[in-house]
Amino acid sequence: MRDLVAGMRYLGRGQRWAASHGRWWGFGLLPALIALVLYAAALVVLAVGSGDLAAWATSFADGWGSPWQGLLRGLFVALLLAGGLTLSVLTFTAVALLIGDPFYESLSEKVEESEGHCPPGPGRPLWREIAVALRDMVHVLLRAAGFGVLLFLLGFLPLVGQTVVPAVGFCVSGFFLAVELTTAAMQRRDVPVRERLRLLRGRTALAVGFGTPLVLLFLIPFVAVVLMPGAVAGATLLVRDLVPEPAAGDAAGDRDGAAGERPGGRAAQPRLPAQRGPGRSGARPQADR
Repeated sequence: MRDLVAGMRYLGRGQRWAASHGRWWGFGLLPALIALVLYAAALVVLAVGSGDLAAWATSFADGWGSPWQGLLRGLFVALLLAGGLTLSVLTFTAVALLIGDPFYESLSEKVEESEGHCPPGPGRPLWREIAVALRDMVHVLLRAAGFGVLLFLLGFLPLVGQTVVPAVGFCVSGFFLAVELTTAAMQRRDVPVRERLRLLRGRTALAVGFGTPLVLLFLIPFVAVVLMPGAVAGATLLVRDLVPEPAAGDAAGDRDGAAGERPGGRAAQPRLPAQRGPGRSGARPQADR
């Protein structure tokens, strides 16, 4: 329960950060606006064709009498639209992050700087960062789709399918939404997507507490666009506490070749490891970086 509340607090802190940095909030709106237009068009097409799709998928019920045929196809349409909305919430963030990778990367860096220190990042070129983000997005969406198919099938169960399954579906969507939103800060720390999933699974309540309120709010038209910059800011703050800072220090020490240096130390005290080995001519300038 404590982690659940902590996740909600990170969401609130991120929105407050965005509200107090109006220029960066406006900067972060652009990719979300582009993604919103694309998804609105896709959902309209799905809604218009859902009746025909339901009739095709339930052709075995063509000979059923009233009201059973109508009930079955109405349930199918409802589940199809609910699945489309859920998939939109999940993929909206991923597509907005992909479209706006340079925007949200800069916003996330600004959040880290305002908190005292921004990790230098792996130093990959922009095209490589986008390729990694696309690969990670596909990996996460395939996992989310597996859960989505399972929940879709469970939705046909009497009573449970109309009560418990939707609630579980929102929590699952919230978890994967948190995974997507932490992409910028995690990539800066060179944390691979599988390790990212492992870290968030270890704090499932934290991820659910952060992501599930956003899933519910993103269902309201245009709210996703308004909250997206603050969501990225909140996810960055979450990652700063979730990923141990000594791990970042270890990674920097490995790159510097300082095998004998003590791991850890927060980035605000970079000179401490270098003072332990004054004989190494290359250790001091790299530790200062």
